[in-house]
Amino acid sequence: LTRTRGFQFGLKSPQESLSDLGAIESLRVPGKEEFRELREQPSDPQAEQELINSIEQVYFSADSFDIVKYELEKLPPVLNLQDLEEYRDKLKQQQAAVSKKVADLILEKQPAYVKELERVTSLQTGLQLAAVICTNGRRHLNIAKEGFTQASLGLLANQRKRQLLIGLLKSLRTIKTLQRTDVRLSEMLEEEDYPGAIQLCLECQKAASTFKHYSCISELNSKLQDTLEQIEEQLDVALSKICKNFDINHYTKVQQAYRLLGKTQTAMDQLHMHFTQAIHNTVFQVVLGYVELCAGNTDTKFQKLQYKDLCTHVTPDSYIPCLADLCKALWEVMLSYYRTMEWHEKHDNEDTASASEGSNMIGTEETNFDRGYIKKKLEHGLTRIWQDVQLKVKTYLLGTDLSIFKYDDFIFVLDIISRLMQVGEEFCGSKSEVLQESIRKQSVNYFKNYHRTRLDELRMFLENETWELCPVKSNFSILQLHEFKFMEQSRSPSVSPSKQPVSTSSKAVTLFEQYCSGGNPFEIQANHKDEETEDVLASNGYESDEQEKSAYQEYDSDSDVPEELKRDYVDEQTGDAPVKSVSRETLKSRKKSDYSLNKVNAPILTNTTLNVIRLVGKYMQMMNILKPIAFDVIHFMSQLFDYYLYAIYTFFGRNDSLESTGLGLSSSRLRTTLNRIQESLIDLEVSADPTATLTAAEERKEKVPSPHLSHLVVLTSGDTLYGLAERVVATESLVFLAEQFEFLQPHLDAVMPAVKKPFLQQFYSQTVSTASELRKPIYWIVAGKAIDYEQMLLLMANVKWDVKEIMSQHNIYVDALLKEFEQFNRRLNEVSKRVRIPLPVSNILWEHCIRLANRTIVEGYANVKKCSNEGRALMQLDFQQFLMKLEKLTDIRPIPDKEFVETYIKAYYLTENDMERWIKEHREYSMKQLTNLVNVCLGSHINKKARQKLLAAIDDIDRPKR
Repeated sequence: LTRTRGFQFGLKSPQESLSDLGAIESLRVPGKEEFRELREQPSDPQAEQELINSIEQVYFSADSFDIVKYELEKLPPVLNLQDLEEYRDKLKQQQAAVSKKVADLILEKQPAYVKELERVTSLQTGLQLAAVICTNGRRHLNIAKEGFTQASLGLLANQRKRQLLIGLLKSLRTIKTLQRTDVRLSEMLEEEDYPGAIQLCLECQKAASTFKHYSCISELNSKLQDTLEQIEEQLDVALSKICKNFDINHYTKVQQAYRLLGKTQTAMDQLHMHFTQAIHNTVFQVVLGYVELCAGNTDTKFQKLQYKDLCTHVTPDSYIPCLADLCKALWEVMLSYYRTMEWHEKHDNEDTASASEGSNMIGTEETNFDRGYIKKKLEHGLTRIWQDVQLKVKTYLLGTDLSIFKYDDFIFVLDIISRLMQVGEEFCGSKSEVLQESIRKQSVNYFKNYHRTRLDELRMFLENETWELCPVKSNFSILQLHEFKFMEQSRSPSVSPSKQPVSTSSKAVTLFEQYCSGGNPFEIQANHKDEETEDVLASNGYESDEQEKSAYQEYDSDSDVPEELKRDYVDEQTGDAPVKSVSRETLKSRKKSDYSLNKVNAPILTNTTLNVIRLVGKYMQMMNILKPIAFDVIHFMSQLFDYYLYAIYTFFGRNDSLESTGLGLSSSRLRTTLNRIQESLIDLEVSADPTATLTAAEERKEKVPSPHLSHLVVLTSGDTLYGLAERVVATESLVFLAEQFEFLQPHLDAVMPAVKKPFLQQFYSQTVSTASELRKPIYWIVAGKAIDYEQMLLLMANVKWDVKEIMSQHNIYVDALLKEFEQFNRRLNEVSKRVRIPLPVSNILWEHCIRLANRTIVEGYANVKKCSNEGRALMQLDFQQFLMKLEKLTDIRPIPDKEFVETYIKAYYLTENDMERWIKEHREYSMKQLTNLVNVCLGSHINKKARQKLLAAIDDIDRPKR
């Protein structure tokens, strides 16, 4: 009752509460009238704000501030009434502004104040109602207490005990199940159901923590903890299996298991350790297997060796198979890592999509953090794993001297390493600096020795070459040779990556995409090594036996001769030597021989040429496989061409009397090229000088002795036109070789480093392009001997030129000269039966012969002591007769040096002044020819004084030459 009264007395009515609020009214707040007066007063808001801002800050301080004391202390010692009144007015103005501001704020907040007051009143009413409800509740509780008995409470107690016993039975059953969990866990581990095992173990641990108040649970907890640690150990073993043979289902289970454990980052760290260990164990086991196999015993000493020392015990016979298996095994490791990254990229995308639909932001942030860590770890691991692979392979390469291998085996090694570098570039974008530097040094050293040996072999081939035609098919292409197969195979997707083209228009499939589902890129080389045989040689110069048979049947018949062969036995398309026919029988015989030439427009080359082309193909294989040494390889390739060109010139074109002709047979570019080759490549010393410096000895090692023509090659027989067949084969094989270099230029330009491309351009512009220029000096030697020019000079010397009447018959030396040309024509025809003579060659031969004949005619005219006007007319008659007959033998137009002869003959009729000018303008004639022209004219229309003047002009022309 006391509580009730106290409760009642503790409550206040709303009226009492309002009376308590009366204390608030004790505050000095302006009334509504005052508010109205203040608001009705005219005011300037800006001025009022300035007054408020002018109030000192001290007035806004705490309530304990004494304003009166503060103002009195501010008074000056001597008071001034006017100043005080002014200051008082200022304070009043400030007070009025503040009051005005306060009034405005109160009026602004008045509705809110009224509303809050109403809410307080409503709250007080609600409290009174709650007091009534509480009173009623206490009364009913007292009634219920008195109504219950002790028996009712006993029933409740028993029911509670029953519920507790049911819970205890359930707990005991759970404990019994927990005791049997280890059997199921073992089964799940054998099934490699790691996520299920961990999930079960974690659930058991959670259940055990629920029943930790039982004494039997403590032992179970420790057992479950040991089981969980055992699962983690087996999980680590399962993770290590991923490194050699990636299985998506297996790896998915492992990752789910680590995710349940909350150790995804730890799993990634462990995975990288396993990959590093897998690389070491893999290479060691592969090399150890080959070493023990070759050792042929069961000695275990090799297992105790370090990997570096173990590599030195690999025998040369097993070196390449071991390297291939080594790269295969490393490929499997890198492929597993690649597929691991693919798995994480795929599942990251799936997790991101599912996380965007969820609402657990904390879990999503943690997942994103783990995902970012794993991504960075995997990206960093790419370079780390590739570095480990490079170091292992480099160690293996350094364990054996590669110079002991044959070229094909060395190329095989390079191809494997190049393919491995291609794998590394696709794996992590690395340029494989470690492997490149290692293999480049060994390749350059190997290639230098190999190239030196090949140059010596080339010299031997050249010195034993008889310059016989190597019969190849008309459609022969260097791409048909085995050494150039890599240029065609680069278009095939199954070819090794080192043989892929330099640039492709479409996106190429990477090795990892190509072999992701199975296969190995290091198994290709053996399959493609000897996949095709060459078919480039022709049978007796014919494409087939049937073709040869039908050809002879056709030309043994009496069918009409084609019109084009009546004009000329050469086919313009095949470009063979033109020879005019004089009868049906001779034409028929020539037609047969011509067909033997023209049946197949096959390239002209020798076995040595073919050997050089094969060498070029081998060099390009090495360059294509190992692009960092491209410049060295191209430099050595240029030396092959240089030496071949120099040999052809030395054998067939060197003649000191050529340049004395003044015909410019050798261009300055050709002479410069030959001098460069002789200085840089040819060793002109017969024996080494023992006193020579070491530098000079090293330089001589880079040079090759000058080759010598085989004694089997006869160049002195007139019946064979002084070895014309051999000269044609040699010269045209050089031209063909130059054409092949031109064909290969785009490929060489593509692999040549940019800083070295000027060398390649210079090689092509100054050396390769000069090959065809060797035709002139080589065929000039034949032309100089094929016609008996000395005999013609003797015949011309016997002619009397000071005749008094105009002759109608030409002299006999013209017929003799034409017979020489006819004989030359027949010999040329005989040579063409052995070797096809291309049209440019026949043109050069005829041009040289005609040019020499015309110059011999001028020389014969220059030997004349006396000559009349009629004699000059006879000269013109002889020359016109010669031209008329000559034009029937050759199709060359215009006739070379025709003007040279005609101009010399007509100069006889020039006057003194005209002849002086003519002498100064025509310096192509020799001093003897010009002097004789002046002497012969003496007495006819030139006097002695004029003769002296003209001879002086000739001497002035000759003086600079001396």
